[in-house]
Amino acid sequence: MGMQYTIRSIPEAVDRAVRHRARREDKSINAVVVEALARGLELEAGSAEHTDLDHLIGTWQEDPAFDLAVADFERVDADAWP
Repeated sequence: MGMQYTIRSIPEAVDRAVRHRARREDKSINAVVVEALARGLELEAGSAEHTDLDHLIGTWQEDPAFDLAVADFERVDADAWP
């Protein structure tokens, strides 16, 4: 069991952000605050939050309709280049 703190005078913007993240990540306010404190102090706080796109690896699906829709982006307009 860890230590217990009482923190006063939390700015409204911080409160909103903490509550929003707690809802979004389906976590308790306490868990979000402890993780934020640990990150701010450059300590480990359980699992790291990943913002990469690794979950997309291997999920590409060929889609001829998409290829047709973006075909114009492959064309180089020679008049636009000196």
